[in-house]
Amino acid sequence: MEVNLEDVIKTEQVAMQESLAHLQKELTKIRAGVASPSMLDGLMVDYYGTPTPIAQVANLNTPDSKTISIQPWEKGMLANIEQAIFKANLGLTPMNDGEFVRITIPPMTEERRKELVKQVKAAGEDTKIALRQTRQKMMDAVKKETKDGYPEDEGKKKEDQIQALLKKYSADVDALTDAKEKDIMTV
Repeated sequence: MEVNLEDVIKTEQVAMQESLAHLQKELTKIRAGVASPSMLDGLMVDYYGTPTPIAQVANLNTPDSKTISIQPWEKGMLANIEQAIFKANLGLTPMNDGEFVRITIPPMTEERRKELVKQVKAAGEDTKIALRQTRQKMMDAVKKETKDGYPEDEGKKKEDQIQALLKKYSADVDALTDAKEKDIMTV
């Protein structure tokens, strides 16, 4: 029985780590006033009728801290890339010069910074909800095993171990969101 419970805890702990990794990825998409190709992650471009990630149809560079340069592998893709950026509503304006699409990152207003901080906090809270759901799965497994004859004191130790895992990952979420918030609010 204990091996089964350990497997459940290990499996769900991996799920907690994946939730944290997902948060890190989402936070890189939220811009903090500095240009980064990761701001365009998830942007899909119409490539001959098929939605394709922008990184698969163009080369993305940051020549300086305020500019993203997009060089498509086919010149015919310039208009499609421009349209995709407009449709994504990223708050960015692409400029097409016939060879490149350049995006200049505008300086952020105080209002925009506060909006981004709200997005960061919402992403952090979503991750905490996922962590609590994962904890609940583990707790349910412990309660089921205890009901099926697993020693109660051992079950209580497992529950304490699970709660400690939740606290650790929640603290990691807080640290990530606080660091991103500080990054955004720094002028």
